[in-house]
Amino acid sequence: MVPVPTTPRRIRRRGYNQARLLASSVAERLGLDLSEALERNREGATQVALHPSQRRANVRSAFQAREEALPVLRGVHVLLVDDVLTTGATAVAAATELILAGVSEVTLLTYARALPFLRSSHR
Repeated sequence: MVPVPTTPRRIRRRGYNQARLLASSVAERLGLDLSEALERNREGATQVALHPSQRRANVRSAFQAREEALPVLRGVHVLLVDDVLTTGATAVAAATELILAGVSEVTLLTYARALPFLRSSHR
């Protein structure tokens, strides 16, 4: 199980990585190993107000596999954990890096799914 890493600035502001808290709880319940196999290699802007294409660009190449995790990642199935799935840009960027590191398969687990705002023509 691998949590999606957040930026050092956000950890300082919040005091925790919400994806890591979720992953830790689930890993304990399922008896899975938790590995912080990914790290952020740059800060990047917050994703909240970005258009989907901007979100993809914002997280492109934002992650890298930790050198010490490479032997453990080769050929395994990873459960990637994030807090919220909006467009999937963060999950795709993180999963891509895991695949490049030698992971055989990635399954995504999120706590919540952000739905697009739907405008109603009826008032």
